[in-house]
Amino acid sequence: MELVVRLILFLLFGFASVAEAVDFVSVRDASAILYDAPSTRAKKLFVVNRYMPFEQVVTLHSWVKVRDRSGKLYWVEKRVLSNERYVFALLPLVDVRAAPDAGSPRVFQVRQQVALQLIESTGTGWVKVRHQDGNVGYVRKTEVWGD
Repeated sequence: MELVVRLILFLLFGFASVAEAVDFVSVRDASAILYDAPSTRAKKLFVVNRYMPFEQVVTLHSWVKVRDRSGKLYWVEKRVLSNERYVFALLPLVDVRAAPDAGSPRVFQVRQQVALQLIESTGTGWVKVRHQDGNVGYVRKTEVWGD
């Protein structure tokens, strides 16, 4: 009986950790069309720009079902996506700091919806990012989406 209980606990904790894992992708091409179904004949809903991050929900052959930051679901052709990670600034102005600390000097600022390449997550509530011009710094995880 104890073995059965251990097996059940193992499965529950194992599935819980898998459920928490989130895979993000970003748009690799200059733009991407978001559809309401996995077909180029489906209804075209939006066009998004390069580096737009999405949560990857399902992959089906050459299509990926993605979720945006508002929770809405779309289909996008797999060929226009990349596993290279980007985050988007959520606030009107986001300070990028020299170190993962609010008291650290500001290296630069970005406006809302500006894409930053995700370099690493510090595990302390900050992520290390790179701007397209090459500047590197840290932003609070709560001020960006896509990590």
